[in-house]
This record gives sequence, C-alpha cells and structure tokens, in this order.
Amino acid sequence: MRDRSLLIEERATKGEFRLGHATLSNPASLNAISLETAELLEEALSTWAKDPQIACVVLSGSGERAFCAGGDLQRIYRAIRSEDASYPSRFFLKEYRVVGKMHAYPKPILCWGDGIVYGGGLGLLAGASHRVVTEKSSLAMPEISIGLFPDVGGSWFLGRMPGRIGLFLALTGLAFTAGDALFLKLADYFLPAEERMAVLDERLASLSWTGQAESDRLLLSRSLREWARPWRSAASPARTRLEFDRIQSLTDGDTLPEIADKIAYGPISTDAWFAQGAENFAEGCPLSAWLIWELSRRTVRMSLKEVIRLEAIVAHWCGARADFPEGIRARLIDKDRKPRWSDQSVAAVPAQKVAEHFAAPWSPEEHPLRDL
Repeated sequence: MRDRSLLIEERATKGEFRLGHATLSNPASLNAISLETAELLEEALSTWAKDPQIACVVLSGSGERAFCAGGDLQRIYRAIRSEDASYPSRFFLKEYRVVGKMHAYPKPILCWGDGIVYGGGLGLLAGASHRVVTEKSSLAMPEISIGLFPDVGGSWFLGRMPGRIGLFLALTGLAFTAGDALFLKLADYFLPAEERMAVLDERLASLSWTGQAESDRLLLSRSLREWARPWRSAASPARTRLEFDRIQSLTDGDTLPEIADKIAYGPISTDAWFAQGAENFAEGCPLSAWLIWELSRRTVRMSLKEVIRLEAIVAHWCGARADFPEGIRARLIDKDRKPRWSDQSVAAVPAQKVAEHFAAPWSPEEHPLRDL
C-alpha cells in the first residue's frame, strides 16, 4: 500500500516470518507527519500487531536529510486559515494515539533515527523499543518557536532526563546529537548512516525470528549491539553530559521568570550553543514557556498515558488560540522570523491564561484517549 506520505511494505525473512516496514516518504517536507500519515501509520501498526507472521516493525524516513521533522505544520496552518478549526486537535489526537500505541506495542519496533529528528519525529523515535541514531542525527524539541510545547509524550521523556536537562532543552529548543540521545536515553544504539541499507534491507531479514515477542526483542537487541560494537567510540561526545553543571545552574530557580533571566542574561555569550539557546528562548513564545514550565511541574509523578492525555488537552487549546498559527506563519510561511506573540514577555503572561490550557474540554469519561 502506498500513499504520498507513507510507504508500507512487508518483507520476507529467511524463515517463515515477515517484517513490517513503514517509511515516511515525503522528503520534500523532511518527512513531516500529517493527519493522513498518522492515520495510515496507526492502521499499519494495528494490522501488524494482530498478524502472527509479523515478527518486527521497522520505522524509517526516506531521503538522506531526515527521519521526521515533526508534524506537517504547513498543512495545519492551511487548515486553520481555511477555517477547519478542528484539524489541529484531530491531528494531535491521532499523532498521540500512534505514539501511545508504539510505547505499548506487543512486538519489537526498530526506528532508524537518521538526520533531522524534531518534535513529533522525536516522539516517534522515543516510542520505539529499539532506537538507532547516526552521526547525522540532529534531535530537538523546538516547539517554543512556534507557539506550542514539546508534546507527543515529550513532557514525559524530558522530565526523565538527568537533572533539569529536559527543561533546558524544552525552553531553548536546542538541537543535540547522537551522543546526547544515547546519554539521555532517547536512543539505544549508534550506527553510521552508511550502514542503513545493510541493516534494514539485509541483516534484519537474515535473523532467526521466532514470532515470540520477548525472544524477538532479545534477538534484535543482541544483534544491534553486535552490529554497533565496532562503532562504539564513533558517536560524538554528549554535550548535555559535559555541560551538566552549567545547565543545572541556568535552570536553578523556583519560578519561571527567575530561570528565564538566567537563560537570557547568563554568562553564555562566549559559547555558541548556549548563545543560540538564549536567542531561541528570547524569540520563542512566552505562553509556550509557561506551558513547558507547568507541564514539567504537573507531570513529575504521572504515567506516560496520563502525560499523553494531559498533553492532548493543552495541545487542543494551543490549536484553538492565536500563537500557534502565528508561530507557524513566522517560521515557515512568511519566514520573516518575527512572530507577533499575544504576550510581550514571560512576565506579561496572565496566570489565568496558562490555567485555561489545562482545563479539559471533555469529561474524563469522554476523553478521546481514555482507552490508551
């Protein structure tokens, strides 16, 4: 079955089992996910979960530039401007359902996280049971720049990073590399990008799959570890590990305005990475900063399912308010990089406005993701 945005195949192995391959196939958009893409991916995952002949699922992106740059923001923007006001919420709910399904999937899922892995793409990578990054991997949750927040389970995995690294990455939208992904437990294995064809097209098909989920998970883990062993020292050093103390210092505060001042005005001008983070934060959406802050506080003791349900509520309201389409306009449509946010600064955002984003538009019994 082929769609412009997704290629779905089943490939034979040397035994009686097959592999389910799902390839995001819109390289012109850096394999961004639309509602339609998410629907096709959910359908494929559901079908393969019930098929006893499918031993493993492989998720990758087409082209050499990206696994997935996140949601198809231009498609969302067009929908909002054409007064299809429910499209953003429908998209978020479907995307979150796919990621929730991946985290609980009954079979191993191998995700090849090569190239750009941003936003929803990082959510997909995080949801896989076996996650590969390469020397070309560039990962980020840059939603503060478009009036959103790190979603698709982002609040959950950012909150489980060492110290306050997750909060820092969310507020600054900074990109990080394969070494960081391994340190932050967003990836499991490092392989060179040039190994992709050998691994995905040849070695996986030659394994002795059993059709038993736990045995196949172990088989895949051992195989990937063996294939990655020669390249163990090739991954770049984890900047977030090396700069751990500095990141802790910049995020050490009891209130968001305190931390905002440290990120914006701290002694960071001599370091390009931190300077870029300060710039991203200064240009980012003030309301998004508050949503990131509140989510980091509220989700500390939540399960993944609870986090995804809460993110669905916050995202619903983001899709209905002005900052989100304005952020997309400034970043991707007009590309003037001069968003006109509804609030001038972090200090100017009314507490009530933030609280409104956490008010569920559905009762618990009616929540669209209640069955996750």
